[in-house]
Amino acid sequence: MTPSRDIDRLLEIMAALRTPQTGCPWDLEQNFSTIAPYTLEEAYEVADAIARGNLTDLKDELGDLLLQVVFHARMAEEQDAFAFGDVVQAITEKLIRRHPHVFGEECSDTPQTVEGLWERIKAEEKAARNGGQSEGALADVPVGLPALTRALKLQQKASKVGFDWNDPHAVLRKIREEADEIEAALGTGAAAPADTHEAAAEVGDLLFAAVNLARHLHADPESVLRQTNRKFERRFGSIERALAAEGKAPQDASLAEMDALWDEAKAQE
Repeated sequence: MTPSRDIDRLLEIMAALRTPQTGCPWDLEQNFSTIAPYTLEEAYEVADAIARGNLTDLKDELGDLLLQVVFHARMAEEQDAFAFGDVVQAITEKLIRRHPHVFGEECSDTPQTVEGLWERIKAEEKAARNGGQSEGALADVPVGLPALTRALKLQQKASKVGFDWNDPHAVLRKIREEADEIEAALGTGAAAPADTHEAAAEVGDLLFAAVNLARHLHADPESVLRQTNRKFERRFGSIERALAAEGKAPQDASLAEMDALWDEAKAQE
């Protein structure tokens, strides 16, 4: 089969994969729900390629993500719901509608005014879909988002209606308060056994507060946590290499040894 740069060829291939009797058995048994996790995974792999600055990988990962759009569109077409062309038309109309400063008469010359205009138009679209009835401030935050991202979105929405702290220091005090509540739930000694269920719930509150602090610092919590994950992997890898040079594995070393090697890896950075 000859490769092509044409989107129509990709649509033809997807249709062939989904054709009964002659198509791919795996592709044929999929539905929206079974494909959704792959869609999320591919989006993360796009983000990972960007974080690594690898444009070759980014090209490949964007192709994988595009396949997900084509796959969902094909399944919808089989149900006479919509087709890929309808997806393209919908996003085209939305982009034109939400950029009146480019395609219309509006005037927005800074990123901040453009963002405000975008939010206003989104709110008008929501009201139109709901027959003029406004929804709650948090109504359109997708439930399926990763927890950190959803926490960020919820906080951003609440902030727009005035429910927010004034500065990062206030959020930091909240973090300390949540940490104290975890300590209280854990108890002290046998006389005060830990309430693990309550402590776990308090950890959730702590994570939510940490997301809030990241937001006040204009940092994306998913991005900064990914950076920390990479840092942990890098330093732990250094520990493993140092132990291997001594003929040891991590499970053969004491925690004190590994802590010392961690500090060395940290110092070298």
